[in-house]
Amino acid sequence: MPPGEAIRTEGLRKVYPGGLVAVASLDLTVRPGEIFGLLGPNGAGKTTTVGMLTTRIVPTEGAAVVGGVDVVSDPARARQVIGVVSQANNLDRGLTTWENLYFHGRYFGMGVKAARAAADQWLEAFRLTHKAKARVDALSGGMKRRLVLAKAMLHGPAVVFLDEPTAGLDPQSRLALWEIIQALHAAGQTVFLTTHYMEEADRFCDRVAVMDHGGILALDTPTNLKRSLRAGVSVSVRAEGDVERLADQLGAVDGATGAWAKDGAVRLHLDSADGALGKILTAAEQGGFRVTDVSVSEATLETVFFSLTGQDLRE
Repeated sequence: MPPGEAIRTEGLRKVYPGGLVAVASLDLTVRPGEIFGLLGPNGAGKTTTVGMLTTRIVPTEGAAVVGGVDVVSDPARARQVIGVVSQANNLDRGLTTWENLYFHGRYFGMGVKAARAAADQWLEAFRLTHKAKARVDALSGGMKRRLVLAKAMLHGPAVVFLDEPTAGLDPQSRLALWEIIQALHAAGQTVFLTTHYMEEADRFCDRVAVMDHGGILALDTPTNLKRSLRAGVSVSVRAEGDVERLADQLGAVDGATGAWAKDGAVRLHLDSADGALGKILTAAEQGGFRVTDVSVSEATLETVFFSLTGQDLRE
């Protein structure tokens, strides 16, 4: 693999029986040592993309190289250089926390001494040493997620794939897991991440790709993506009356790049903060609404996501 590439795909494509194009000619490069986020609504092609990169799904066409190994022509060797943390729990419930790591190391060809040392090392790194002799069922949800990540890291993968790593975790567990991921990142680990938590991608990813209908719609740093779409500010408006109709009313405000009803309020994106409050209050009053609360903040990655993919609910 050329220097500066941890993952490279060329014309990667997957067509399922019946003609469903899940991924259409994907060209993508992930740099060594970066946290790369892949975002998209349900059905965008994220799961199929990760499946092809991790050898679980055979591409219809194209090439994919991960950690210097062609995942299509040499899937067995490719599995040696990747670590995968899926949403499904792949821990052995009949083993202790330490044994899950030890036998994973043995499976990957480590000797007894090396596997023991690696199990001890990663239990300590993931703050699980005190649970070394505990059965998996005795662990909290956050501990299980940390153990799954430790297991994925134990054999020293070139790239670790994280599929919704913090889904279902409480705020404290999410924070603890991200502290560990950031420590791995600081040590040079390449991370390929899928998440529905926009604030996580905005805060932690070096670069982000927004995917829909099997293709990449935009790819850049979170900061550059927000600048490129002129998504200046995000506004939340609460008012008495029909919020769907209010969204239509505010969506016509000069400079608005999107408006939709969410959680009993209207989320509105404007390309500039200049005069934003006055525009909103005037438009609401003209529509017969009495505004009860307004908050204005800088646009987030969620702004970009909805601008590119729309706000319609996906099944």
